[in-house]
Amino acid sequence: MQQSKLNINFDDVQLARDLASNIAKSVQSFVDKYTTVSVERTLCRLIGINNTDQNGVPLPNIVVDAIKDKGVVDQGALFFVGNAVVETKQTPQKIAERIVNEELDITSFPYRTTEEIEKALQPYINESIERIVSKRTNRDEQISTLGEGPRPYLYVIVATGNIYEDVRQAEAAARQGADIIAVIRTTGQSLLDYVPYGATTEGFGGTYATQENFRIMREALDKVGKENGKYVRLCNYCSGLCMPEIAAMGALEGLDVMLNDALYGILFRDINMQRTMIDQFMSRVINGFAGVIINTGEDNYLTTADAVEEAHTVLASDFINEQLALMAGLPEEQMGLGHAFEMDPNLENGFLMELAQAQMIREIFPKAPLKYMPPTKFMTGNIFKGHLQDALFNMIGIWTSQGIQLLGMPTEAIHTPFMSDRYLAIENAQYIFNNMRSIGEEVEFKKDGMIQKRAQEVLSKTIDLLKELESKGLFAALEEGIFGGVKRPKNGGKGLAGVSSKGEHYYNPFIALMKK
Repeated sequence: MQQSKLNINFDDVQLARDLASNIAKSVQSFVDKYTTVSVERTLCRLIGINNTDQNGVPLPNIVVDAIKDKGVVDQGALFFVGNAVVETKQTPQKIAERIVNEELDITSFPYRTTEEIEKALQPYINESIERIVSKRTNRDEQISTLGEGPRPYLYVIVATGNIYEDVRQAEAAARQGADIIAVIRTTGQSLLDYVPYGATTEGFGGTYATQENFRIMREALDKVGKENGKYVRLCNYCSGLCMPEIAAMGALEGLDVMLNDALYGILFRDINMQRTMIDQFMSRVINGFAGVIINTGEDNYLTTADAVEEAHTVLASDFINEQLALMAGLPEEQMGLGHAFEMDPNLENGFLMELAQAQMIREIFPKAPLKYMPPTKFMTGNIFKGHLQDALFNMIGIWTSQGIQLLGMPTEAIHTPFMSDRYLAIENAQYIFNNMRSIGEEVEFKKDGMIQKRAQEVLSKTIDLLKELESKGLFAALEEGIFGGVKRPKNGGKGLAGVSSKGEHYYNPFIALMKK
């Protein structure tokens, strides 16, 4: 029987979880009926279609666009590519190259049986599955051999725009003690309906997420990890219009952590909610299979809404994200559910309310490697006060056994922090984590005191909100601006044209294989 330091009623927690499950099931019943151009491009990548044409257009885009232009994208890319493999006896890559050269119309061949298509594609499916399994096995072996840092993992950002400069900064951060290196994507990449190709040296506010960049950084971190005797995890972002494609690229190159949340894209990038919920499911199936920890984006709500008044929306979203992830086959141990230290530092007893929030989320999701985000909204140019805010944040992180601690630092807002600031942020966390390692085991909370009452109040408001969401449905709630105070139309936003219902020949074997 789980014991609560906050005197939380776990019957209420189960009620909240049941409500969230109903909300998620409603979303999933919609998702199961549809596909998107980005899902289909993902499937092309997973059967070995790679590279670009002479204009830099990725071949997966060309293949899917060719099917879409014929008005038959509802049957799925694998059906037509597999059909062409049977007909021509050529590889998917060769077929894609012939489409580029306008030598082939893959929709023109007589339709073969599902069994023939499955048999023709099986070697290519097996190859990608085996590669992903190999990357996961390699990660497990390195952790077993080298070990890794204790939780909370020290998570820092590196993103200069130039992957080769990123490598140098990531190596330095790893040697300073970082456990996770996150390479932020260049500004606006989430709105590109294609994935750039190759190593890149030009990015603004971040570095392009490409498969080659993933490979380069993974190789560098493996090298420095062996030198230091500690495995270092690599994080990137599979959100936006190419969410499942980037998940596939990360799985193929051995990434460990991915920011992977549809609600973030809907609210803060105005991506159509139908498109991104469908994409999210496929991306989480892949991440689950690859052993990748996902990070969700609940912390962002508190940058546009009050952290005291809207704390329950964070918890409600965590519950929904948990259930959606479970439906994709992603285990609790890989759910880096999000929350943040974002209350006004001038608020009386704000620290106690932050402590209540963090402890509550820790108790409700005991298996999840929770991702705790640093103060940003109320940061100023006062570096001394900023370091104090980050120190208080780190105290709660170790006190409540968070899983992933994204370290705050004065120049974080420019995405490429000064290396000196990154060093000081790591030093700050290490000092506090070491000196307060067992505080959570030693300190109890006053019965019916401020901390317990705050947590119970937030949970109660969360249940009320989930009841409302169950009644309305998630899509309607997003239209009304329940999360972050941001309203989005169900039939608006970017990417809706890429959504299609599934036809009678639709074929996607990866979901069943990866959820097995």
